[in-house]
Amino acid sequence: MCPNLKMCQLNLFKRCVLFQTMERLRAHESSYFKKKPADLLQIFKDVQSRVSDVVLGKEKPVEESNPDYEKLKHYIFELENHLAEAQKHAYRLVKRHRELGQSLSDFGKAAKLLGACEADGLGKALTELGAKSETLSIRLQKEAHQLLMNFEEPLKDYVRAVQSIKATIAERANAFRQQCELAETMKLKEINLDKLMLTRSDRVGEAEIEYRELKEDSEEAARRFESIVRLMNEEIVRFQDQKMIDMGRAFHEFAKGQARLANNIADAWRSLLPKLEACFT
Repeated sequence: MCPNLKMCQLNLFKRCVLFQTMERLRAHESSYFKKKPADLLQIFKDVQSRVSDVVLGKEKPVEESNPDYEKLKHYIFELENHLAEAQKHAYRLVKRHRELGQSLSDFGKAAKLLGACEADGLGKALTELGAKSETLSIRLQKEAHQLLMNFEEPLKDYVRAVQSIKATIAERANAFRQQCELAETMKLKEINLDKLMLTRSDRVGEAEIEYRELKEDSEEAARRFESIVRLMNEEIVRFQDQKMIDMGRAFHEFAKGQARLANNIADAWRSLLPKLEACFT
């Protein structure tokens, strides 16, 4: 097992490109003798440049050229950013509700202690104010929990779902690249096999075995890529259908909870006003 998977993949890719380059040289070596020295020099310069790009990590990756797929990838990457931002602010809302609830609780206790030091109407009013603050504190804490379960957690789930789709996108890219590399190598092997039939018949048997094995690997890579594409399309459809339902429910619960909390706070303070007014009239 390679301790560094990415490094192993990079080394494998470099070896594949170097092999493909040498296969091209072997496949066309007979035609090179007919070229001028200047043409040969340019050929080897091109080979040297390609090998240098691979070694230095400048080799342009093989990617799908599908406008609809590019649009889908852009949508997924943008969606991840926006969902992560929304989830971050949902967390801040939950935190704010908890902090406000704790502050009201602390204020309520302080007001009740202050009321105990005062006599007559003022002491009673302060005690009422403290009790109401503690009641509102409990409601805020409950609303913070509802906000966490009905709003922040669903957003977290969708961030994870999008990240899962991104992982499938990466897996699809690797499968496509492997399929292309094997297909290209197989073509070079086929050219080399045709050449051996004419020049080195003693090596044809071994080359045919290698070619058949490579063909099986290439066909398996193509099937794997097609399977990933099919599963990814199904995953996207499920995600988009479920997203419409669950996200709509999450935002509805958020708005309903905020409206309920605002009404409860307003009713609580409004019910306290007559008692406070009676203390000062």
